[in-house]
Amino acid sequence: MAVNRTHRLIPHRSTKYLRSYSHRLQSESNEIVSLRGSLAVSERLLSSKEAQANQLKRQITEKELEIDALRSIGEALGSAIQVEDSLNALVEVTQRLIGTESCHILLFDESRTELVLRAAEEQSRHMVGKLRLKVGEGIIGWVARERVAVAVPSAAYHDKRFKYFPELREGEYESMLAVPLLYENEVLGVVAVKTIQPREYGPNQIRILSNLAAQVAGTIQKTRSYRMLQQQAEQVNTFTEITKQVTSDLYLEDQLQFVVNTAAQAMNYKVCTIMLLDEKHEELILKSSSNQSQEYVSKPNVPLRHSVTGKAILENRVIIVDDVSKESNYVFGDIAAREGFFSLMSVPIRAKDRNLGVLNCYTSKFHRFSEEEEKIVTAFANQIALAVQQARLSLRSAILSEMHHRVKNNLQQVASLLRLQMRYTDVAQAQEALRESLGRISSIAAVHDLLSREDLDLVPVQRLAESILSATQGGLIPPNKHVDMSISGADFMLPLQKATSFALILNELIQNGVEHGFKNTDNGVIKVLIEDIGRDYRITVYNDGAPLPDEFDFRKTTRLGLKIVDDLARTGLKGSFWMGNIDGRAHARVVFPKDDTVPLEGKG
Repeated sequence: MAVNRTHRLIPHRSTKYLRSYSHRLQSESNEIVSLRGSLAVSERLLSSKEAQANQLKRQITEKELEIDALRSIGEALGSAIQVEDSLNALVEVTQRLIGTESCHILLFDESRTELVLRAAEEQSRHMVGKLRLKVGEGIIGWVARERVAVAVPSAAYHDKRFKYFPELREGEYESMLAVPLLYENEVLGVVAVKTIQPREYGPNQIRILSNLAAQVAGTIQKTRSYRMLQQQAEQVNTFTEITKQVTSDLYLEDQLQFVVNTAAQAMNYKVCTIMLLDEKHEELILKSSSNQSQEYVSKPNVPLRHSVTGKAILENRVIIVDDVSKESNYVFGDIAAREGFFSLMSVPIRAKDRNLGVLNCYTSKFHRFSEEEEKIVTAFANQIALAVQQARLSLRSAILSEMHHRVKNNLQQVASLLRLQMRYTDVAQAQEALRESLGRISSIAAVHDLLSREDLDLVPVQRLAESILSATQGGLIPPNKHVDMSISGADFMLPLQKATSFALILNELIQNGVEHGFKNTDNGVIKVLIEDIGRDYRITVYNDGAPLPDEFDFRKTTRLGLKIVDDLARTGLKGSFWMGNIDGRAHARVVFPKDDTVPLEGKG
């Protein structure tokens, strides 16, 4: 019985085992599928990471190239002395690092209307300075105008903006990359590279070339700024030398010749000329020129009202002509063409609102005169005006001095005749009249004596008063009397007409004081006080002699001398006269405005 039961249990256990094994196999199979899925995801992630790693490697390589490029251009710029050296360094570094067969650098000219080839690879170097493009012309001109980079991967010669230059064998090149040379948002020029085979220019290559261009642009601008500072320093030295010459004792012709020669050299102009105005004939006369061509210096005078230079004077402003050969109002254009004159800046020469002439500056080619140049040349013109005015004042002073010297001599002769006449006149009244006339003539002579020794037609009042006091003491005070005279107070300058009135007034008042104040007194004092009282000057003459009568009224007096004083005070000095007693002493006062007077420093 037991054996049979055992045989029944065997099939039951096998089935259970198989089922369990089957479940394990199924579970393992699911795990394998899951692992395979995880492995596939890991493989994809690994592939992505490898791609990212490769991209990072490329970026690092490009960055290293960019750093190497910037370092190379930095080293090249550091050793460069001139702008041309910096540009040639950019060409060399660009070709080596970017790998192009051609590299051209074009910079703006002075007018900023054209781009000029300034550096290129060896096979195109013969066109440096010759190849020119207008702004907007060709791909390069378009880049300069639009201020953005342009990359053409192939058939660049088919681009609608392309301009063909057979001298540069443009048809050999397929690709082209051009970027602007920018410095502080200002376009200085364009750098362009080309390859014979088609080539795609990625953002990194464009950035590398743009960074190289920015480095060179900064160097160019700094070099230009340094040159400008050097030029300004030279111009300051030139201006100093011109000032020294203008204030020297040289003749005017020598001063003007020095100015034009120095200005032309300092400013690098073809020629500078000075033309002075003949107001009577309304013409400009050539007085000095740095160009010694016989044809030019002997040309006729230029009419004021029908010429470019005359316009500068009439309108009192700087006139600039880009090309004198194309200016219809430019006189003697044929001579200018033969002499090689191109651009012109004409600056008026003026002094105290008076037109004196014009300073003309010519260049041998087109030149855009800057504001800085205009200021400097205007300063030269002001120095010329100073020289002309100084020369004219010197001539005028010499003429006035000679004139006053002759007038003084004639007055002294008249005074000698009066003195001689007094010796042969017995009538006391006649002698008194001659004495008074002699005093008046001596006063006028004193004015002209001072004018003959001064540089200008102005007379210092204190020196004039001292001369009159000295003449009075020497010739009008009787030998038996002793009267001390003094002057004190402010000092100022008077023009000729007012100085004559002042002298006659002072003479009459002193004579009146001597005659009436010391009629019965042999000793005394006469003082002259000059006061600055704001808008007017006040002249007071007083003495310690006999006072005026109580009933005295200078307006009713019959004395000729006081009538002369009153008339000259009102008409000659535009002031007023008063005479009376103050504290028991006779005082005479003349008050007149400061118009036309010149104060002297340190006096008062």
